Amino acid sequence: MNPVTTAFKTLQPMLERALLAADQAFSTFIQPRRARGKLLLQPYVGWGTPAQVELMGRVLLPRTMQPARKGDRRLRNAQNVLRRLLSREVGGVTVTGTLDGQQVSAISDADGYFTLIFTPQVPLPGGWHQAALTLEGRDVTATARVQVVADARFGVISDLDDTVIQSDVTSLPRMLATVLTGNARTRLPFPGVGALYRALTRDGEARNPIFYVSSSPWNFFDLLWQFLDYRRIPLGPMFLRNWGVDLLGGHGGYKHGVIERIFTRFPDLNFVLIGDSGEKDPEIYAEVVRRHPGRVLAVYIRDVTEGARDSGVLKLREEVRRTGADLVLAADSLNAASHAMAMGLITAGEYRSVLTSVARTYET
Repeated sequence: MNPVTTAFKTLQPMLERALLAADQAFSTFIQPRRARGKLLLQPYVGWGTPAQVELMGRVLLPRTMQPARKGDRRLRNAQNVLRRLLSREVGGVTVTGTLDGQQVSAISDADGYFTLIFTPQVPLPGGWHQAALTLEGRDVTATARVQVVADARFGVISDLDDTVIQSDVTSLPRMLATVLTGNARTRLPFPGVGALYRALTRDGEARNPIFYVSSSPWNFFDLLWQFLDYRRIPLGPMFLRNWGVDLLGGHGGYKHGVIERIFTRFPDLNFVLIGDSGEKDPEIYAEVVRRHPGRVLAVYIRDVTEGARDSGVLKLREEVRRTGADLVLAADSLNAASHAMAMGLITAGEYRSVLTSVARTYET
């Protein structure tokens, strides 16, 4: 480990404490003033079982942004990204949600986040539901989508950056150019990813749920949701990170913790894990396989790196295989689809849909 890295690791706890103290002091001063202004409810996507649902969201001051268009200039996109990152959170506000007749409330914290826990008296059917949200004492409402998992054959847990959406995380200059100057309509998915994910989440009349776990900040939720919707990639709950002090923490620990929560919430459900070789997905997923033997049907790692990194992933593949699962280092969506068809996770017809989608992309 080089001296710079060693020094940073030594100073990191003090830096985090200093930033946290500064953030708390600022919040104590600014929050009462913000709460007197016009407020915005930003719900995320609820998720859970027929017996319990969790819905997270945020209370913010409004921001001015027009819907994304293909022809938007890069400068305009960069301005919108900056507006997202410089969000103005409002704490101490009571949020009330209603789902299937049950009403629960929570108070937003200093970062504007709130979490509503619903425990309906009558179990909810599987599929999508809607929850109505209001702010106490304000004429502010919002509607949140809620995914209830019941009777699924398996679930899918996927990364987003460089797994679904092309972000170039292995190159900092290219990543910054892509993230800062693109929008939900100009950002590109990897060829065939929409067809592959649609195949994995369809299973007869039932729907296999998909969960997106990413290190992107919650500030990008609307951009990512619009991107998935526009590209016809299956929608599902997102687990993102708090912009600020939380981003100083380790990527692996955060992501592994979210996956453990999902596995715990659905103890009878097996999963397919999808990520990329650019960061720590192979190591995180290998650890999940070790901790939950028999519950991971397959691990698909999109190959976005070269040389030594690929060798390391292939070594992990051997470790994963010894547990009875399989890790596939896939050059593209078609490689993953071929393995999924052989495993019986998708049908031959769905495989052909992925093949057609990939071929169409390369023809244009």
